[in-house]
Amino acid sequence: MILEEVNYPKDIKKLKIKEKKKLANELRNEILEVVSQNGGHLASNLGCIELTIALISIFDFTKDKIVFDVGHQTYAYKILTGRKEKFKTLRKKDGIAGFPRTRESKYDFFDTGHSSTSISAALGMARARDIKGRDYKVIAVIGDGALTGGMALEALNDAGISGTDLIVILNDNGMSISKNTGGMSRFLTKLRSKKIYVKSNASIKKVVNHIPYIGKSITKSVTRIKNGIKGLIIPKMYFENIGFTYLGPVDGHNIESLESIFKMAQNIKGPILIHTITQKGKGYAYAEKNPNSYHAVSPFNLKEGKKKNNKKDYSSIMGDELVKLAGKNKNIVAITAAMEDGTGLSQFAKEFPERFFDVEIAEQHALTMAAGMAISGLQPVVPIYSSFLQRGFDQMIHDIAMQNLPVTICVDRAGIVGSDGETHQGILDLSYLNTIPNMTVISPKNYEELRLMLNFALSYKKPIAIRYPRGTESNYHFPKSKEIKLGEAEIIKKGKDITIVAIGNMVTRAMEVAELLEKDGISSEVINARFLKPLDTKTIAKSYQKTKLLVTIEDNIKSSGLGATIKSKIKENKEILSLGYPDTYIKQGTIEEIANTPKSMIGPFLKDES
Repeated sequence: MILEEVNYPKDIKKLKIKEKKKLANELRNEILEVVSQNGGHLASNLGCIELTIALISIFDFTKDKIVFDVGHQTYAYKILTGRKEKFKTLRKKDGIAGFPRTRESKYDFFDTGHSSTSISAALGMARARDIKGRDYKVIAVIGDGALTGGMALEALNDAGISGTDLIVILNDNGMSISKNTGGMSRFLTKLRSKKIYVKSNASIKKVVNHIPYIGKSITKSVTRIKNGIKGLIIPKMYFENIGFTYLGPVDGHNIESLESIFKMAQNIKGPILIHTITQKGKGYAYAEKNPNSYHAVSPFNLKEGKKKNNKKDYSSIMGDELVKLAGKNKNIVAITAAMEDGTGLSQFAKEFPERFFDVEIAEQHALTMAAGMAISGLQPVVPIYSSFLQRGFDQMIHDIAMQNLPVTICVDRAGIVGSDGETHQGILDLSYLNTIPNMTVISPKNYEELRLMLNFALSYKKPIAIRYPRGTESNYHFPKSKEIKLGEAEIIKKGKDITIVAIGNMVTRAMEVAELLEKDGISSEVINARFLKPLDTKTIAKSYQKTKLLVTIEDNIKSSGLGATIKSKIKENKEILSLGYPDTYIKQGTIEEIANTPKSMIGPFLKDES
């Protein structure tokens, strides 16, 4: 095997083209084996292998620098930059991350995990290089989906007028997570057709040249006309007009072609955009056929393909309930930022296509567009992953909450998400949502309560955020949920020795802890907060006055979430213990490894205060 002999970039530079092609196949097999065991981002990595080999072959990443947008396409890069032996630990606790991490390797130059950041970061690195008088190449690798993000377009605009030496590689596979839509997608589709245009042009010229007497003169005339309308036929002129030298499109799976165009780029000054065409899921039939389903996968059977999980999760429960409500209320619209399937909106999109809007990777635009719809009499529902919602913080303040508009924000993947690591953990949303005036913040303990909360949100007709975790509800059997009333908590279990207040799926954890304490003769009163904002201070304070001990449990950083809010609102709070996540960024690991809240965490507190 070629891969056995390759450990670092210097080993690849010694290989011949045939060996590199074989290496590409071996890398695919290695990635498939590990991802089928560990889970991870599959389709994007399978589509980026030849590109990675060509980049390492031509550039010298002991001095040149590369930034991968999002970074979920870097598995081959990790294997080829000294992490081959550790690759089996991918996304595991204390193993290598699923995204670039500067702490992990000298070959990772910038931490990424969210979309559309690479060009900005790379341009900053290039300008720093120029100021310091250094000599090396800086490269940004960005997908066509990420190019729809406003930040990427802002960076392109700045880089184009900068005159700075910068190479942007557009890895165009026609997909982001959901299928790309919108103007940028259409623009890139036209660019992909350039090869057809060039091939047709050459064929026509060959035929016309053979026309007796007048053939060559016709060709010259046609050439003059062609040069005049070239920009209308080949929209590469957009990139050139904003200041980039455009190279491509080039087959992103042809190592020879890639190496040739990379060598050419090394000798061109100023900003360059290299347009590569790749296939998401390349080399694995299941992923090629259905790249959307194989974007990010849990462990699966490699021979049979990913086993379909028929279990409902919070996202699908939200989506199903929204379809029911939209059938009765024509003012309900749904907006997604390239996450139709991930946020449970697929059925809504099918049943109400005229009321479904995929704005691509543009969370800020999604939220302000929702505000525009709301002020015009509609009721927008905008599901966005917790860590991605951070990107729309100003829009929630300035465009939604300040005008007190009826926008329902469904905060998906709240709390710990596990193996994707610190860039994807949703442990900050209670904190930042809590700071926004006019924003109501609620969180369900189970599916039943999620349905009730969605109904409440759409009848409330003010800014509201419903936050819920990734995956399925717990197996804990709760009594039937009471009607949702603004700012009203729910006492699930009566007790006299300790008050436990939890929110969202941590209510299950609170009940489990209460049952363990019960075995030790400690009677716990368990309160499901339901609302972080407005908080039911009256119910919590009354229970605290009775038990004299209070513990809060939340899947958020504890410095500014549920516990901190309760402490700020209850005057005498010496006996309040807040359980949550430390004020830091949490690395990858399973949810169970990260989110465990054993009785032992409360035990010492009880002993000390008894």
